[in-house]
Amino acid sequence: MKKIFVILPVLFLLLVAGAYAAELDTGDIAWVASAAALVMLMTPALGFFYAGLVRQKNLVSTLVQCLAIFAVVSLVWALWGYSLAFGPSVNGVVGDLSNVGLKGVGAEPNDGYAPTIPESLFFFFQLKFAAITPALIIGAFAERINFKSLLIFIVLWATLIYAPIAHWVWNPDGWLRGLGAIDFAGGTVVHIAAGLSALAAALVIGRRKDAKNGNEFKPNNVPFVILGVALLWFGWFGFNAGSALAANALAVSALVVTNTAAAAAAISWMVVDWVRKGKPSAVGLSIGAVCGLVAITPASGYVGVFASIVIGLVAGVISNLVANWRASRTKLDDSLDVFACHGVSGAWGALATGLFATLTINSAGANGLFFGNPKQLLIQFIAAIVVAAYAFVGSWILLKVMGKFTNIRVSPEEEKKGLDVTQHGEEAYG
Repeated sequence: MKKIFVILPVLFLLLVAGAYAAELDTGDIAWVASAAALVMLMTPALGFFYAGLVRQKNLVSTLVQCLAIFAVVSLVWALWGYSLAFGPSVNGVVGDLSNVGLKGVGAEPNDGYAPTIPESLFFFFQLKFAAITPALIIGAFAERINFKSLLIFIVLWATLIYAPIAHWVWNPDGWLRGLGAIDFAGGTVVHIAAGLSALAAALVIGRRKDAKNGNEFKPNNVPFVILGVALLWFGWFGFNAGSALAANALAVSALVVTNTAAAAAAISWMVVDWVRKGKPSAVGLSIGAVCGLVAITPASGYVGVFASIVIGLVAGVISNLVANWRASRTKLDDSLDVFACHGVSGAWGALATGLFATLTINSAGANGLFFGNPKQLLIQFIAAIVVAAYAFVGSWILLKVMGKFTNIRVSPEEEKKGLDVTQHGEEAYG
């Protein structure tokens, strides 16, 4: 009798362990972990991309801003950001605080997000998205931001802007998700949010002092620009294909269309430069590739190869035209054209998803306009407008309120000397 009391609990535990192990897939775990590492690389890669575009006196500060943002958001996301975005929903608006400090987030899968990987890995993967999104914004106020104010802004932005938007679109109970909006890897959540926040930041913080003289700011290090874009392109495979959250055919499809869209946009931006300026630009080719990567992001899990090429070609052209219009016809000093590249290409990608999405690529998605479902285009438009408005107005208010308590930008003297020395006491080339 005693043996039965010993054996039964052991058998029960073995059965539970066997059932639990069957839910996890080692291939999926390996792929998503690798994809998360690829996406992590994108934040320092963005640093090199931006650092090459700014002037030499601001190279180090631009790099360290990206690295610092990654570190700060890593803590914010673990402590409360993940819970606000992916915790149990409060009326479809934001997650509750039941997962604060990653409480309840461990080795068990969350069937609502990814049933074959530990939820802690899903958290880890999503962290990389949460980190790079605010890092994109710094290109709008490059060469003039106070470092302390930047860190405060990042904490507030990740908490009050990014987390709710991610909840609306990606949480199964989010209200835009319930409306039918689809965003495979972040065209709306990441790029529209960052692009419109960058526009608000450029308007609130104002132009660089030298910009008032009509000076042309040339990149200080074109090889850094190319290096940054090459690493971004490489990391973007994890960004998009990793969003399948499984090692499957959908991930492979996302890999393929990500590459073709980036290539198409790189060529189309270069051709526009060639026609307008008489020479193909290395920087232009690089920026065009980023625009293609941005545009295909929301559609990467829903469209085929031909659609991805169209998406990339259009992204390179329209972002180029908007960037040139901004530089020649306005006084807006969006230093590195974050709005033109991420806001415009992100919006185009979201709408293109509503045009080209097809259930033959992803049965869990939706058909777009060209596959018999015009309603999807309307839904994508609504999601893009809502996120753009919230990100722009929210960022505007955050910066305006912060301006009442702290100096958001450096002094004219510090700006003239450069942020490398005045903010960090270091130089790129001593």
